[in-house]
Formats: sequence, structure tokens, C-alpha cells
Amino acid sequence: MVAGGGVQTDWVGYATRWKALHGGYDPQAAAFPVRGWFYLTYHSARGLARVGVSPATVTVVGLVCCLFVPAVAAQHGRWPVVAGGLVALAGVLDSLDGAVAVVARRVTRFGYVYDAVLDRLGETAWLVAFWLAGVPGWLVALTACLALLHEYLRARATAAGLSGHAGTSLAERPVRVLVSALGLALVGVSGGLSDTLAAGAGTVAVSIWLLLGVVGFIQLFAAVGRDLG
Repeated sequence: MVAGGGVQTDWVGYATRWKALHGGYDPQAAAFPVRGWFYLTYHSARGLARVGVSPATVTVVGLVCCLFVPAVAAQHGRWPVVAGGLVALAGVLDSLDGAVAVVARRVTRFGYVYDAVLDRLGETAWLVAFWLAGVPGWLVALTACLALLHEYLRARATAAGLSGHAGTSLAERPVRVLVSALGLALVGVSGGLSDTLAAGAGTVAVSIWLLLGVVGFIQLFAAVGRDLG
């Protein structure tokens, strides 16, 4: 299912299309910082679409950034700071690929699934980076499983009719991007002092991710029961 061709240059038209594609979530009605982020993303996406950059290209570049994260973090010392920067860049690209698809009228069902799968691969790569930095493997594995379960529940609930507004939680992907980017940066700063401090910083970051994931999963599960029960 592909919307018609051409580049959508009007912000209101873009916001309307975004709302229709994302369960009724209206960028124009969002809080000021969120609305500003959507507006900046829209203009960036419009520029990329005008020079012929496809949504798939943006998605793949974002995945490549993610796959480099463990390799960079494995260098230890202050290198995890660079890994954190790659996570942040991947997060920006993840916002841009969907925006380019809407702006260029190239939204497809395949792209929706493809993007979601690559997002999960990217997050797995971030957690591997934390493991390489010394975070206990059981904590990394538990956090990864909870993140996957969170997205699986959302996907099944959305297929069953859960609205986009009801399906939001404290553990959304932007939050995971922020925790991972800042966490790896902190690992790098601590790594300049000692590997033990670096491992401790990474453990704190992953623990925060896990805690937010538990709260987010409870919120999402409650929304499913409320809207679909």
C-alpha cells in the first residue's frame, strides 16, 4: 500500500498524514518541545526527499551506525563516548526515515515492518556494547527480552485495534535512545579513569533502561486491558 508519488511540502498536510498513519497522534497538538522536534524532522526530511534520498537508505544508514556501536565500545577507554554519539545519530535517522516516507509519499506496509525489525537489531547492538563494557550478561539479556516483549505486545495490540495514543508508555524508543546514548557516553568518561568505573556506569544505565521498561510494560499492558478488554 503506497501513497501517491511526489513530495509533500506543506507542514499541515504532513502533520495530517502523520496523524492518519500513527493511530491519531497529531504532531500539531503535541507539547512544544515534541512539536518542535516534529517540525525540524519534517524540514530535514523534505530536504532529503527533494534530493532523492529514499526512506530505506536512511534506515540502512541508521542500522550501520548501530552495528558499529559494539565495535567502537569494545575499544574501551574513552571510545564508548563515540559509541554513544553513534546511538544518538541512529536515533535521529530513525525519526527521519519515517518522515521521509511521509514527505515523499512512499509509505508502505513492507517499510513499516522492515523499519521495526531493524530497530530491534539496532537496540540489540547497543546492549551488546554495554555487555562488552562490563555490564553483567544476565542484566543485558533481561533488558533485551523485556524490550522485545514490550514491542511484541504493542504490535499485537495495535493489530487488535489499540489506538496509537493509548499505546504510548514511559519506555518508548526515544527514551531507550537517550538512555543508551548518555549511558555509553558515561561509560567512556568513566573508562578514562578505570574499567571498573566504566562497568559500573554501564550497569547503572542498563538498570535504568530495565526499570523504565518494567514501568512501560505495565503501562502498555494496562492500556491494552482498558481499550481492548
